[in-house]
Amino acid sequence: MKKLFTDNRTAGILRMLGTKSGLTVAVMAEQLGVSERTVRNDIRQLNEDLEGSATIEGVQGRYSLRIFDPAAYKKTFEKICDTNGLFDTPRGRQNYVFGELMRADEPLLTDELAYEMNVGRTTLVSDLKKLREELDAWNLKIVGKTSKGMILHGNELDIRTYVLENCFEALYSDYPLDDDIRGMIREEMDKKAFEKQVVIQFQRYLLLMMDRFLTGHYIGKLTDAYYNLTANGEFFRVNELLDRIGGYLHVDFPVEEKIFAFLPFAGMRTPADLGSVKEMELDETIQPLSEKIMEQIRSELDISINPRDFANEFAYHLMFMLNRLRFKIRQPNAMLEELKTKFPLAYEMSGIAARVIEREKGLKVTEDERGHLASYFGVFLVENNLGQQRPFRITVICGTGRVTSRLISVQLRKIMDSQVQIRTMSDAAATPGELDNCDVILTTVELPFTPKKPVIRIREIFDEKELKHKLEKVRYWDQVEMPILDDNQYIMSSLLDEDRVFFFEKGRSYIDALNEMIEILTDEGQIDEGFGERLFEREEKGTMVFDNGVAIPHGIQTVNDKMLLAVGIFEEPTEHKGHPVRVIFFMALPEQSDADDMLMIRVYDELLEISRDTDMLKAIAGTQTWPELLRVLYKKA
Repeated sequence: MKKLFTDNRTAGILRMLGTKSGLTVAVMAEQLGVSERTVRNDIRQLNEDLEGSATIEGVQGRYSLRIFDPAAYKKTFEKICDTNGLFDTPRGRQNYVFGELMRADEPLLTDELAYEMNVGRTTLVSDLKKLREELDAWNLKIVGKTSKGMILHGNELDIRTYVLENCFEALYSDYPLDDDIRGMIREEMDKKAFEKQVVIQFQRYLLLMMDRFLTGHYIGKLTDAYYNLTANGEFFRVNELLDRIGGYLHVDFPVEEKIFAFLPFAGMRTPADLGSVKEMELDETIQPLSEKIMEQIRSELDISINPRDFANEFAYHLMFMLNRLRFKIRQPNAMLEELKTKFPLAYEMSGIAARVIEREKGLKVTEDERGHLASYFGVFLVENNLGQQRPFRITVICGTGRVTSRLISVQLRKIMDSQVQIRTMSDAAATPGELDNCDVILTTVELPFTPKKPVIRIREIFDEKELKHKLEKVRYWDQVEMPILDDNQYIMSSLLDEDRVFFFEKGRSYIDALNEMIEILTDEGQIDEGFGERLFEREEKGTMVFDNGVAIPHGIQTVNDKMLLAVGIFEEPTEHKGHPVRVIFFMALPEQSDADDMLMIRVYDELLEISRDTDMLKAIAGTQTWPELLRVLYKKA
């Protein structure tokens, strides 16, 4: 295999075509000192790397560069041309050193490496120290002394995993697959609707496997879990493809090398069309694992999830995810931070699922994988809610004519989903009977009677964002007492009143505080006599303390069909089971909770959002009166 950093051939092709069009492959090959076939392969790879910003087109054997997005092309061109710059960064130097070490058949001297990279010996020694520390996590070691030569020690599978995770692009970006091999892959992949990313990842694994195998670095014996993959329905297809490629290269790939190349399929993301993976039979342990996850969520959060149409897809997701964890296949999640922020309850559910998987399978769920799980739970929550909801019905009353009512409807359509039903009528036609069959009344005029449904006064041209928040609160009108429909985004604040807020003096323990809240709420008839006992039984099984000193003890109450929320605030943090507690959000949920599922999910999301907001928590913890707390809990966009 060639050196990692040689003359940048692909950059040379772009430079030539950038100054002169209509060049033949023969001319470019002669100037670059390579074969015509190599240039054709480079052009094919360049067209992929340019990602639509430009393309190299050939007409009657003459090639020209066509640029469609100059700004994007400039960035890509600079990236392709940036070779020497890599030696200017520690990461670039470490990648180069690792590439040399993994290909070396004998110890490498530091002075020789420093000379090749044109850097000082001290700089390289510093880079080696950082590289050694990083390699420890991959069970790899650089053995030997810098003055006498170094060599890389470690399992071949760990070496390959490290490359894929850390430096594949740096080591292999200049080595596109042979044109004929790419053709074989494309022919085979076209038979199934595999997603593009799976095919790209397979090509990466295949290229790495072929390079290592053909240069004498065999993967060797694997654990039984790897050999079990040969029973997978898709392995037969990959096996045949690799036999064809082996025949083309005049080599026989051992089953271990084929298994390695198959890993992207074993750990793929669940495709939108499950038909493309129907040959992959679900592991018999997957369905019981899924049920245990749902049961644990129900036990810890009192939320029942019915995956419905997603049950089969979720099962496949679990199977592929377990393979990724088992075989160290990373599936990055670019939306991880956004998921944490926008779907806090779904992310909390993913944490519960992760604990079940670790307990049942002995596999540690990564943050990326937890994010993928949160995506599914977010869908489950929305689907469950949509399944319970009838269309939201809005009646618009306007006293200034049909055109004005239509103008209001147009504005509403901008902020409401397509399922919302909007009816307009004049103030003369508005009667109590006519208004009973809606969820909310929007009116530009004062009504001469008091409707049974919530009323929001609006102007012909209104603040869309403010109205949207008020309409969100209307959805919970039957479950929460809201004397005023303000634009406070927190629904939870409407569940509170002065009698449900407790302030605890310095020195009070978490258990004492909880007992006081339970005793008072029981005496007032807001929770049943057995609630406290059930709550503490749950506390024995696991703490209900969340991030940043927030506790959310919760349980089922049998007194009524309404959700109860109370807040306890400590003057100074107290400790419970090794965790600090500053704020208690106490929840008592109705035994029959179907009607309250939307409200419960919304409140959970708000509480978990607050538990991750250190500034908000600090403000809550600093309150000493009910009005002060209300002011803190008033949130506007």
